[in-house]
Formats: sequence, structure tokens, C-alpha cells
Amino acid sequence: MSSEMIWMIAGMAVVTYIPRMLPFVLFKGKEMPAILQGVLKNVPYATLGALIFPGILFINEDIWFGLLGALVALVAAYLGANVIVVVLGSIAVLSVYSILF
Repeated sequence: MSSEMIWMIAGMAVVTYIPRMLPFVLFKGKEMPAILQGVLKNVPYATLGALIFPGILFINEDIWFGLLGALVALVAAYLGANVIVVVLGSIAVLSVYSILF
């Protein structure tokens, strides 16, 4: 492995580590306001939604393909199914849909 590659990996490690370390150092022993805690608790869900929603709409030329898969996944997740069951259920329904239509 070249030294350029090693420096690149080390640089990426530092750039990744700093944003993860800073909140621990800056907020050590401090209590965040309740409204900020509420906002930060919802960030993962908002990010996940922003990543998944465009994929649902543009997965296939047929918009119903993505919407049907999302609907099956939402219903299965709402009923309390395991993540694997949710994914495999959506795949199964979309496989049948693609065969029929």
C-alpha cells in the first residue's frame, strides 16, 4: 500500500473522529435544554426518511411499485414484525407484483 493511501486513510479517520468526539468534549457534564434534546432525538428518523423517500418514488418507472413496497413495509413494521420480516415481506410482495404486472 502506498504512503499516499495511508495518509488518505489517516486523514479520513481524523475527519470522521472529530465530529464524533467534539460533542462529548464540549457538552461533558452539561445538561442540554429539553427542546434541543427533543430535536436531536428526531434527527435519525428525519435523515432516514430523507434517504428512503426518494428511493421509493424513483425505484422503478412504475411509481406504484415503490409505493406498494413502502406500504407493505409500513404495515409489517406497524404490526411489530422483525426487520428481516419487513424486508423479506416487501421483497416477496414486489416479486409477485412484478410477475403479475
